[in-house]
Amino acid sequence: MCRSIRTLRPPAADDVTEDDVRAAALQYVRKISGYRTPSARNREVFDAAVDEVAEATLRLLAGLRVRGVPAAPED
Repeated sequence: MCRSIRTLRPPAADDVTEDDVRAAALQYVRKISGYRTPSARNREVFDAAVDEVAEATLRLLAGLRVRGVPAAPED
């Protein structure tokens, strides 16, 4: 769907940063909304969607079990 979103799970990506997650979330929201830059009246909902997608992405990455990669320690 979004060719500029790269795979963020190990072993395809070892050092994923919050910036990487945010960039992927931004590309996703841009694609589905059809806005590269939203208008002022859509900015709040656009930014909220990016935040929510980024949070969901972090939860997904934290919960994935990838063969050959040790599970992250639980706190």
